[in-house]
Amino acid sequence: MKIVCLDMEGVLVPEIWIEFAQRTGIDALRRTTRDEPDYDKLMKFRLGLLAEHKLGLPDIQAVIAEMGPMDGAKDFVDGLREDYQVVILSDTFYEFAKPLMQQMGMPTLFCHRLEADASGMLVNYHLRMPDQKRAAVKAFQGLNFKVIAAGDSYNDTAMLGQAEAGILMHPPENVVREFPQYPVARSYEELRRYIDEAAARI
Repeated sequence: MKIVCLDMEGVLVPEIWIEFAQRTGIDALRRTTRDEPDYDKLMKFRLGLLAEHKLGLPDIQAVIAEMGPMDGAKDFVDGLREDYQVVILSDTFYEFAKPLMQQMGMPTLFCHRLEADASGMLVNYHLRMPDQKRAAVKAFQGLNFKVIAAGDSYNDTAMLGQAEAGILMHPPENVVREFPQYPVARSYEELRRYIDEAAARI
């Protein structure tokens, strides 16, 4: 039995923070885990910027409401779910992801939660658990599943390393250079081929 674990942002949907940065003109919000591997440091930086500019959860949700999955992402996931169990493992937040997941047919998603005050200003974030992507893969393996994982960034590499097979999808060149052990997919067709090849091998 095999499970495919996919990152969300950068693999299936555009980077939410980058889209929000473009809409608001706050270039510093373009920083993602591709640039800053320390997730806690990155989130505290983001929350500080939002407070400084007096932007809250409703402002971000308004941008997300106008976004959609990447071209071909829904068909890719639909096809994958016909042959494999599929779980999305993401460092995004349920408060961000729900409208995007609805457009994808509501695949299973494990992520984190945000805390907002009465005015909608974000005051904190709560990880479901530390290192949740790798921990989820390890838990699936404990249930006797073989895991194929795909992601695009630093925060996916622990998941890729824990899985029986790891694949980079749409990664930046710095990640490709630092993790040459993983095949690199640049399209959903390529990603599906790598997944099927891994499934036949493991």
